[in-house]
Parts: sequence; C-alpha cells; structure tokens
Amino acid sequence: MKIYTRQGDQGQTGLIGGKRIAKTDSLIEAYGAVDELSASLGVVRSALDEQGHRMTADLENIQHHLHTLCAELAGLQVSRENPRLEERHIQWLEKQCDAFQSELPELTYFILPGGIRPASLLHQSRTICRRAERRIFQAANQYPVSEIDGKYVNRLSDLLYLMARYLNDEADYREIRTDYDSGNIG
Repeated sequence: MKIYTRQGDQGQTGLIGGKRIAKTDSLIEAYGAVDELSASLGVVRSALDEQGHRMTADLENIQHHLHTLCAELAGLQVSRENPRLEERHIQWLEKQCDAFQSELPELTYFILPGGIRPASLLHQSRTICRRAERRIFQAANQYPVSEIDGKYVNRLSDLLYLMARYLNDEADYREIRTDYDSGNIG
C-alpha cells in the first residue's frame, strides 16, 4: 500500500469509520494538535534517551495516552466504543505531578521557559499542549468530546512544566525569574 492516497487533495480527510470532513474542521484541528504534541514529546524523549534518563519511560507512556486520545477524537462520529482516556489516566498524571513537585524547591514567581536542552524542549511541548487543550475545548462546542480529554491535557501541561523544572534542577540550572521591567533593553 502506498503512503499517498490522493483522497485528501481537495481539503477533506477521513475519520475512523469512513466519514470525510474538512481538514480545517475543529475536530481535525484538535487531534492534529494532539499529534503535534506527541511528536514534540518524541523529540524530548530522544534528547533524554541520549542521557539514559529515567523520564523517558514516562514520556513514552504519555505518548501512548496521546495516541489513544487521537484515536478517540478521530472516531467520535463512529462509536463511543473506541479507545478512550479514563479517569485513571488523569490520576496517573496527578500522581506524577505530585512526585516531581515534591522534589522541587517551591516557586513563588514566574520563570522564563528555558534551561538545559531537554527542559527547554519540555517547555515548548507544554505550550503545544496548551494549544491542544484549546483546540479540544473548541471541538467540544461542536462534537461530543469527553470531559476527560480536556482534563487530561490540562493536567499534562502541568506535568510537563514540572518535568522541565525537574530537569533544570537536576542539572543545577538556575531558573530565570521573569523581569517585567527589564533594564536590558536598548
């Protein structure tokens, strides 16, 4: 089977079950953003694999969750029997958040995204996650999107933030406090 089908050349794409909708539809935007998020986490995972970091297993697990979310969104018009995220997935994220936060110094101010390369990539993934969240809630205005889906990506963005901070802390990188009136301008 060839990778190209030519079926999308007119701006339509297929959902699970065969229904075709516009590539600009809010549902396609939602699962496209989730797919982009998964790909960005793959880049982070690659950077961490080079170091043999224990966080790679968590990121792979998250990518599996995101694949399930994409399948769920792509199959909304077919059946609610598709793979689905469940409350247990959110509980896992919250458990991970608690674990990482317990190992970090308390933060009482905003920081600039950045730091070591994998942490910077996680900050970038966090912003993609926020976009995916907005797209999911936008699609929910038009489609029967599960409430769990929005909750999942909301918690995930929190976890990605904590993971970035954790990597920077582990590397003794000093987070940069946001300066709203920087004297460094021209």
